[in-house]
Amino acid sequence: MQEASVRVAGKRTTRRTAGRPVSAARGVPATGGAATGGAATGGAATIADPAAVRRRLLAWYALARRDLPWRGGTDPYPVWVSEIMLQQTQVDRVKGFFVRFMARFPTVGALAAAREQAVLKQWEGLGYYRRARQLHAAARKIVADHGGEFPRNVAALMGLPGIGRYTAAAIASIAMDIPAPIVEANSRRVIARLAGHAEPVGGAGDEPIWALAATLVPRKRAGAFNQALMDLGAMVCTPDRPLCQRCPVAACCAAKQTGRVARIPAMAAPRATQRIRETAVVARHGDLVLVERRGPGEWWEGLWDFPRESAGRRGDSVVGRVAYTVTHHRIDCAVVERNPRRPSRAAPRQRWVKIASLAGLAMTAPGRRIARLVAGPRR
Repeated sequence: MQEASVRVAGKRTTRRTAGRPVSAARGVPATGGAATGGAATGGAATIADPAAVRRRLLAWYALARRDLPWRGGTDPYPVWVSEIMLQQTQVDRVKGFFVRFMARFPTVGALAAAREQAVLKQWEGLGYYRRARQLHAAARKIVADHGGEFPRNVAALMGLPGIGRYTAAAIASIAMDIPAPIVEANSRRVIARLAGHAEPVGGAGDEPIWALAATLVPRKRAGAFNQALMDLGAMVCTPDRPLCQRCPVAACCAAKQTGRVARIPAMAAPRATQRIRETAVVARHGDLVLVERRGPGEWWEGLWDFPRESAGRRGDSVVGRVAYTVTHHRIDCAVVERNPRRPSRAAPRQRWVKIASLAGLAMTAPGRRIARLVAGPRR
């Protein structure tokens, strides 16, 4: 899910979209009426009959919506937590994490009062730990600056750590029924196909999609409509082999009518993967091992792991290998064990801990896998 900082609702502003003014605060055409399909003045794509799209999509959503644990209420806290977890993470993977996280931190106040290491431990396994730190920082800001209550407009929500354009609009529309448009992976695809928008999307290329989303979002039931867009993209209007015959808005879809569904949206070429080799060092003395907390600016900042070296030493005992991926990096990590006669003096951010206590640390994903090697039978 992409995040970008831009001024959205909260103040009534007017901008040009598809050749006519659109109210950014209300998210609907200022002059009313349906847009015509195809190219508008200046060549911008538009959506034919937005009213029909709203009506049909909301009716479909009432019958086909996904049953997700964060849905069904108007409390912005679970909406926010779920949206942060869903960034760059699949829905099915998030479900269990969400339930456990909410049981541990049931309110924004409980989250704000927690220690960062407790939050990171609860987040362990979800990855992209910067999200957890920003979630924690935002909870503290909500309590300190807003009396524990979420701001009631998009612009103020975007002032919180880790909340960008999409997340703010999702919270505002779903929890507060504010007519704020959304663009994320699923809704972007639906909107691009509806409009026949064949230009590359992603980053700055999403701006036309945001403008189109603003023409679609209704004044009332904005949250239901936005969730319907996402569900349609996840369940029907999928990237590959979309189920157009089951789509409630197929008759309004420019890509379907012109035979371009498979080519829309156009995506930028993926970045090349960089391959890295490294060595994880398990320094072990009796039932003690040396661990190291990742520093500022490093992957998994603030989490515990085993020290790394670019290469091992002659005579190292290789106890296993761990392969993992971080963004566009593929890492092949050899795990070696060294047995000093006595525990050496720990460097900054390092400490000697008992092997049995590793389970209680908030560890990186590869660190946890290495810990399981360490805890297994000695070779």
